[in-house]
Amino acid sequence: MNLAPLDQLDVHGPAPFRFRKIADKMLITNQEGRFLLLTHDEFGAFTGGKLEGGSELHTRLKDNNFLRDHYDIRAAADMMRERKQFVHAGPNLHMAVITLRCNETCVYCHASRAPMEAVHTDMTTDTIEQMVDFIFQTNSPFITIEFQGGEPLVNFDGVKHLIAYAMEKNKAVGKRLEFTMVSNFSLLDEEKLDYLIKHKVQLCTSIDGPADLHDRQRKLPTLSAYDETAKWIKRINQAYKDAGLDPTLYHVEALVTTTKATLPRWKELVDTYVELGCRALFLRPVDPFGFAAKTGPKIEYPRAEYLEFYKNSVDYMLKLNAQGEEILERYAAIFLTKILAGIDPNFLDVRWPAGAGLGALAYNFDGSIFTCDEGRMLAAMGDDTFRLGHVDKSSYRDIVGHDTVRALAIASNLEATPDCVECTYQPYCGVPPSHSYKTQGTIFGRMSESSLCHVYKGIQDYLFGKIAEGDPGTRKTFEQWTTVRPRDHFIHE
Repeated sequence: MNLAPLDQLDVHGPAPFRFRKIADKMLITNQEGRFLLLTHDEFGAFTGGKLEGGSELHTRLKDNNFLRDHYDIRAAADMMRERKQFVHAGPNLHMAVITLRCNETCVYCHASRAPMEAVHTDMTTDTIEQMVDFIFQTNSPFITIEFQGGEPLVNFDGVKHLIAYAMEKNKAVGKRLEFTMVSNFSLLDEEKLDYLIKHKVQLCTSIDGPADLHDRQRKLPTLSAYDETAKWIKRINQAYKDAGLDPTLYHVEALVTTTKATLPRWKELVDTYVELGCRALFLRPVDPFGFAAKTGPKIEYPRAEYLEFYKNSVDYMLKLNAQGEEILERYAAIFLTKILAGIDPNFLDVRWPAGAGLGALAYNFDGSIFTCDEGRMLAAMGDDTFRLGHVDKSSYRDIVGHDTVRALAIASNLEATPDCVECTYQPYCGVPPSHSYKTQGTIFGRMSESSLCHVYKGIQDYLFGKIAEGDPGTRKTFEQWTTVRPRDHFIHE
């Protein structure tokens, strides 16, 4: 590629843009997140002042707001407003650690679980009510309360009390209320399942791969953790079908935590999810929180190896989609929704400003409030940096206006982050400051040294590379992955 010397670059024709080489193309993006993939000759004409008015290239650049003389400020502002609409509401995701007790032992446990006899880590009835009262002060019209642990089914009485109290309170407030639960399912029975289905609790779990791999990483005394989870995934999905719900929309959501042992088994992993009827696969790398900080040497890996695993997995998923088997990868869906649909799906860890304190709050079993679940995990290891207050002592204004929340908003502003300000992927990205703090000792992360930045940039390189190939089948699948289909059955009005 021959770029014009800096003193020959056209400073009058192009509107502000960023660029990055993708395969044999040049990717350009602008502030509002439009993009084009140009040949090297087209890029040279664009940057060197050699555009011919009325040419096909000139029209493409003009229509996508890349030309200074034709720049549509209102269109750019409208698109940026659409992407950032989440900043106008208070926290909508509220993660409630209903107990720290758990009956499984995971090699990478992020929650710093407590043993089953530690009943003092169950959230009390008083704390549950104080927490719900606090949550309903948010100015967001949407509230999602997510039951976390530990294993939330250990404190099922607390789960039921929270649901009943929140639903009663919502009669006067009128929020769009949703409940989700992250569980290993091993303590489920038909009575509990009937209650959860009746009260529209969306159920999520973890599957780390085929049975031997899952059981090696998630240990359940005397039983196979995989068998128990797989049994209930199928039972829950059948319950949704029996209720007349569309199985392409209503099914168990499952997550995978990718360890060193997972990397060579990408095909088995995808096949396992397909066999279980899980239509979405979230290929998350290991987080540096909780027990993972101690077991890291055994389960960690270079992020270049993770990206190779990611490409193999998604290539295979694209092949399955072409054969009529619907399955998507969550990271890809998040980024593609921003890239192709021009909207932000509001996934709190991949947006800016980040969701910590602004879009979400986490509540420990004792009523302590944190900016995010990772902040709660750090507190379990003795670091209270992300603790904001307590449901019994702090006002809502104290929490959302807390100096830490303000600092995190500043730290996650990519327009003010040296390594991000000129990054081609800035319109689509975002890194949680808690990750920077844990890995680099500062919320103001150095993205050039960030493993998470390496992952996000690598995933977007892969996605734009697939887009650049121009395969219509891949493009159709990618567009399907960006389609947001509301699951209103889970909403309590």
